[in-house]
Amino acid sequence: MSTVSFTPSTPFPPRPQLTDQVADLLKLQRAAQKISSILDLDELVDMVVNDVARSFGCVDADIYLHDEERCELVLARACGCDGCAAHGPGHSLKIGKEGMVGHVAATGQMRYAPDVRKDPYYIGCEEATQSEVAIPLHVEGQLVGVFSTSHHDLDAFQPEQLRLLQALCNDVAVAIHNARRFKQEQRQRQEMSREAQEARAIQQALFPKSSPYIPGFAVSAFSISAGAVGGDWYDFIPMGDGCWALVLADVAGKGTAAALLMSATRGMLRSLAETSCTPSEVLTRLNRLLVEDFPAGRFVTMVYAVLDPARRKLLFASAGHLQPLLVAEGQARFVETEKGIPLGIGPGGYSEIEIDLPQNARLVLYSDGITEAENSEEEEYGAERLQNHVLQPEASAESILADVRAFANGTGLRDDATVIFVRA
Repeated sequence: MSTVSFTPSTPFPPRPQLTDQVADLLKLQRAAQKISSILDLDELVDMVVNDVARSFGCVDADIYLHDEERCELVLARACGCDGCAAHGPGHSLKIGKEGMVGHVAATGQMRYAPDVRKDPYYIGCEEATQSEVAIPLHVEGQLVGVFSTSHHDLDAFQPEQLRLLQALCNDVAVAIHNARRFKQEQRQRQEMSREAQEARAIQQALFPKSSPYIPGFAVSAFSISAGAVGGDWYDFIPMGDGCWALVLADVAGKGTAAALLMSATRGMLRSLAETSCTPSEVLTRLNRLLVEDFPAGRFVTMVYAVLDPARRKLLFASAGHLQPLLVAEGQARFVETEKGIPLGIGPGGYSEIEIDLPQNARLVLYSDGITEAENSEEEEYGAERLQNHVLQPEASAESILADVRAFANGTGLRDDATVIFVRA
């Protein structure tokens, strides 16, 4: 019996057709990776018509994007075609009415013209063009645009190349769709940011421009919004006989809605304050107005006080607000009122408390953004910390806010924080 032995030799070379297919797939994969990473629309279409299209054997290439509002296709970028270049970006075509591009957009099917002179939809753009293909760009059935490419030779695009271009256009369509969405979202964010800045500027204009000059007293206030705008508000209103109304209010909620209700409340209160009514009368009348106007679930807490510097006394009423903090003779205590529901909930009365403000006395009005500020361990700043801080000789409205922000370091203020500080 004879045996047959095989001697190692060079492996069989791959078939040319298979090698070409693998190369084309790798080229397609590289192109997809390149274009999918670009979110700038102008940069994307420029790369597709200049770099990517040429790597796939396209001599001339252009991209038209779908304008839904005008029901047109708008030229975004062209490369190699002098006619398209002369039109420039912004040149538009009617869908279904103009050229192969318009026809493809209407039918949703690729159209290949091996000889443009024989194609009924072709519109001459450049004399040297003899063959052209237009491919729709779709994402989830929605028209994104049309990619077209032409050549100076007759029947320049082979079936394999057409299939490859169709596959490429699937990736191009998704990339363009993502870039347009990103651009739209970016524009919306910029618009929202601009509107928020304008709203903040308007709201800041509603706050007092400076502290009032009150003989024998130093009054200061600071407010920090958790967002661009907020629902906290304070005011100093001059009254008759040298008296001043001090107001601190907190509208339930945050953001633009709270800011709008705060603005409305401010206007009503200032009108009522001009009548020189007592604090309880002002809050009673204001509450009646807000009950009629406020939407369900919205309300305002407020402290309304009248400082009489000549008598060194302060008369105040509270509408469900946090108790004022009084420091006198080395003691710090919270001053309670008997009754006073938040404004805008329903009918109710408001009691008044009169406080003596001897030499070196201090009075603090504040919003819940102060005492309810939390640190990273979800521990609240609390009333006790506020008491201890106000007992310090150098305490002020600014130092209180600074202490609260330091306490919440790394967490940030989650609610608007406002302080009025009165020093005798």
